[in-house]
Amino acid sequence: MLGIVLAALNLRTAVTSVGPVLDRISSGLGMSGVGVGLLTTLPVLIFASVGAVTPALARKIGEHRLLLSALVALGAGLLVRAMVDSAEVFLFSSALALSGGAVGNVLIPTLIKRHFPGRAGTMTTVYTTALAAGTMLAAAATVPIERAADGNWHVALGVWAALAAVAAIPWLALSRSEPERDTGSTDFGPRSLVRSKLAWAVAAYFGTQSMVAYIMFGFLPKMLIDGGYTAGQAGLTLGVFTAIGIPVSMVVPWIASKFADQRPVVAAFVAFYTVGFLGLWLVPAVPAWLFAVLVGIGMGSFPLALTMLALRTRTPEATAALSAFGQSAGYLIAGAGPLVVGVMHEASGGWSLAFLLLLVVVGVQLATGWYAGRARYLEDEAALTP
Repeated sequence: MLGIVLAALNLRTAVTSVGPVLDRISSGLGMSGVGVGLLTTLPVLIFASVGAVTPALARKIGEHRLLLSALVALGAGLLVRAMVDSAEVFLFSSALALSGGAVGNVLIPTLIKRHFPGRAGTMTTVYTTALAAGTMLAAAATVPIERAADGNWHVALGVWAALAAVAAIPWLALSRSEPERDTGSTDFGPRSLVRSKLAWAVAAYFGTQSMVAYIMFGFLPKMLIDGGYTAGQAGLTLGVFTAIGIPVSMVVPWIASKFADQRPVVAAFVAFYTVGFLGLWLVPAVPAWLFAVLVGIGMGSFPLALTMLALRTRTPEATAALSAFGQSAGYLIAGAGPLVVGVMHEASGGWSLAFLLLLVVVGVQLATGWYAGRARYLEDEAALTP
């Protein structure tokens, strides 16, 4: 449990520590606009590509040893990028750090299924809460650390490598005893999951909620500033929006795991999303933080999507396959969101088209979540039987 908590705290530090100091990084490294665009797109590309091959790597290396290697790669990438003055090396080391996070994304749900088969909901709560806390910690603390280091962004990024080193310690001990795997179970390869309606529903549900998250994290402050809010008010609203994810992550997996059918929970989050987006778009007289809280509650669809990985499978092997497929395809779907919103805003000069897109995405999330939320197991699909 300690190993899972510490690993989860690290899975997003390579992503959220960059945004607050991105201007200083780009100017300090002389990074071009193309380089900045690549840096902001790297998480989606790495999470999708490396996540897809993680189950195969786990079968060869072992799950414990692979997660240990991932945390070492994560820490090494964070440390190297904090020490260089080359844009190219910074991008390469960022990719290395993100690769470690991508492996953790897929492996931890698998390890929960393997080591806590009767407490998947409780442990997914622990996992998603730690993940949300690490995400917010890196986003909130990077700038204060930079200021304490006399404006040195290298130090502000480098401190997160120490957290990765601490997280590796439990897995260093656990790497000596790899769990036995069910070698006689069905081989859930990528080709078989491509034929699975359930796998695609989980991937689309994961992708739509991630798309909403990327759009909101990237554009919510600008939406608010364009609507008449100050930069300070917009930043505070974003902080409220981010912070609400921690208590939501603490209760959603526990609630979802109490029921065989998660469709009512899917519908509830869609309702929160819909009211929140309509309020931000059409009711400017009401304080924006109120609607941001509603959207933040709607983002409980993220821990719900992670919980479904365990609830829709019977074995750790199937969980690993569904986790890899759902997250890899989902992140590719999500990556298109910020790009489309940016183009829409530039073409129209406003945010109406963006809000319309968000409502359409939420509609797709309802449809795919409704299919994925119904009680069933990946192993039972006719397309996957040997």
